[in-house]
Amino acid sequence: MAEKESVDSGSSSSSETMIEAIGLSKFYGAFAATRDVSFSVPRGEVCAFLGPNGAGKSTTMKMLTGFLAPSEGRAVIGGFDVATQRLQAAEVLGYLPENGPLYSEMSPRSFLTYVGKTRLLSPEVLLERLDYVCQTCMLADVWDKQIGKLSRGYRQRVGMAQALLHDPDVLILDEPTSGLDPNQVQGVRELITTLGETKTVLLSTHILQEVHAVCDRVVLVNDGSVVFDGATSELGSDGVAMENRFRELTADSGGTSASS
Repeated sequence: MAEKESVDSGSSSSSETMIEAIGLSKFYGAFAATRDVSFSVPRGEVCAFLGPNGAGKSTTMKMLTGFLAPSEGRAVIGGFDVATQRLQAAEVLGYLPENGPLYSEMSPRSFLTYVGKTRLLSPEVLLERLDYVCQTCMLADVWDKQIGKLSRGYRQRVGMAQALLHDPDVLILDEPTSGLDPNQVQGVRELITTLGETKTVLLSTHILQEVHAVCDRVVLVNDGSVVFDGATSELGSDGVAMENRFRELTADSGGTSASS
């Protein structure tokens, strides 16, 4: 395994910590999907969460969001322990899982209305937020069409809309640009940059150019453990340099490319 690097991400101790992984481990028998994953992300930071396929990224994200219970360690979102204060943590968290489930027989309008009601948004706030996510996620053309008949890109945008609907302080996004065309990708990147001004964003992606464009910091995992934690510029000055450094840090995993 590559030697873990300790790099100051530039966040000050006075910054409010919004995402905290404390020794998160997940074991399946003798197999460790993750082992002692620890990092924190302050308010207003966009942090990339990188690693080869099978490195433990999605498992860690599921533990941070409460969808998976850790074997060891704690996850804290917005100051709330995810295990013991699940409802409070959910109120400040928006989560876009990879290939997140949607109700295929509903339209984006009916699905997001349902999501808003389950989050107990008032009718006035719900109408306002529905308008916001419809415009922000570019869903107007399919607003009343059946989700099951939408393209993968549009379904991904519906998933992003549900993550944003309740105006959360923390966003955890697993491959948010998957299935989008280049214009849509640029739109999502601009949205993430804007959201990062006031919110905390943890972003998993395989596209290093995306990391270079929108992320302040990188946490890189390999074989279930953190091997790099530092400013984006410390990983590389551009996409090519970042990919070379990525390969160095994950060489024991077979050299899986971050752009694959």
